[in-house]
Amino acid sequence: MDTVISLESENNHNYSLLRATKNRFGSVNELGIIEMTSLGFREVKNPGAVFILDSVLDISGSVLGCVLEGTRPFMVDLQALVSKTVFGYPQRKTSGFDLNRLQVLSAVISKRTKVNLASSDIILNVAGGLRISDPALDLAAVASIFSSYGNRPVSREAVFLGEVGLGGEVRNVFRLEERLKEAARLGFKKAFIPNVDVKETKLKVNKIKDLESLWSYLK
Repeated sequence: MDTVISLESENNHNYSLLRATKNRFGSVNELGIIEMTSLGFREVKNPGAVFILDSVLDISGSVLGCVLEGTRPFMVDLQALVSKTVFGYPQRKTSGFDLNRLQVLSAVISKRTKVNLASSDIILNVAGGLRISDPALDLAAVASIFSSYGNRPVSREAVFLGEVGLGGEVRNVFRLEERLKEAARLGFKKAFIPNVDVKETKLKVNKIKDLESLWSYLK
C-alpha cells in the first residue's frame, strides 16, 4: 500500500482536511485544505492562514502560533480562558490541544513563574477545528494563558514559537526559520522565539529564555 488518505469534513466551515497518514515514497502526516464550491472541491489558495481570522480584534487570551502538518506550516489561533474555580479542584479542558500537555504546562507555570494557577480553571481551544500535537505550540499556549490570567490582550501581529521544558526553559523547535518565513509572508510583524540564532528575517524577533521572561513581557 503506497498511501492512506482520509477526508475530514468540518461542520462549522466550508473546507475539508485531506490527510495522508502513510506514504511509502514520501513524507507522512501531510495535510491538504480543500473547499467545497458549486463546482466541487477546489484547493484553498492560502492554506497557511485558513485557521485564523483577520477580523478578530486584540482580545485577552487569544494568541497566534505556527504548526507544521507534514511539510506545510499553518498559522493557528489559540484561545485560553482562565477563571477562578468554583469547585474545590481546578478544571482543565481543551479542544484541539492535548489535555495532558495542558496539565504539564499549567504545572510548569505554577512552579517556575509567579502565576499561581492552583485555584484557576483553564479552558484551551484551537480555533478552526484543527487538532494539534506539535510541541512548537507550547509557547503560544502559555502566552494565551498569561494573557487571559492578566486580562492583557496580545497583538494579532505577533506569533509565538517554542517548546517549553519542565524547568520553564523555552526550547528550539523543528524548522523554526521556515515557520518565521511563513509568518512574514502572511504579514506578521513580531515573533517570540527561543533564545537561538536565526537567519535574517523581516520580523522583529524577541528571544525568550524562559517563562518568567515571557510573563514579565506580557504582564
